[in-house]
Amino acid sequence: MPKKPTTTKEAMIEGAFRLVREKGHDCLTARNLAAFLGCSTQPIMYQFPNLAALKNLTYQRADAFHSEYILEGTDLLEMGLRYIRFADEEPQLFRFLFQSGRFSGSSMEDLIRSPEVSEILAAVSEEEGLLTDDAVAFFEPLAALVHGYASMIANNTMKYDPDAIRKTLIAIAEGLERGWNQHDETL
Repeated sequence: MPKKPTTTKEAMIEGAFRLVREKGHDCLTARNLAAFLGCSTQPIMYQFPNLAALKNLTYQRADAFHSEYILEGTDLLEMGLRYIRFADEEPQLFRFLFQSGRFSGSSMEDLIRSPEVSEILAAVSEEEGLLTDDAVAFFEPLAALVHGYASMIANNTMKYDPDAIRKTLIAIAEGLERGWNQHDETL
């Protein structure tokens, strides 16, 4: 009778998540994960003969962690600030989620309408009292700005300054809202 596996599939996914979180997505190989978990590569290759499946499940775990982190914000501004802070606190996960080529060739609207963003888009719709298409149009420039800040911070191109970022986000959001209201008045 074969020995019962001591390293479960769930433990491998959690280990892969921790490995990416600590060392980056380029380090996610069967050999590195085995060393990280203290096992041989055999159970990993048995559970994941194609490492792409492990990477996809690890991505889903990281995305759920990221979404939970962002959705702790109480409003759109706080969610945006949490998105940026995540890049500062978890740069390896941020790069894995947003800079590993997963969304290559996607438009900004595709990204905003993706399942990964659906909860945030719903919050925007509710907070601003907008229909989904209007929420996408309102959210798109804010998402570009927030993601730009986060990318620069995650890649050490810019120092994380939460007070300055908050002021800029408020000014941009107020300008968008004024423009949105003027657009509504002309209709």
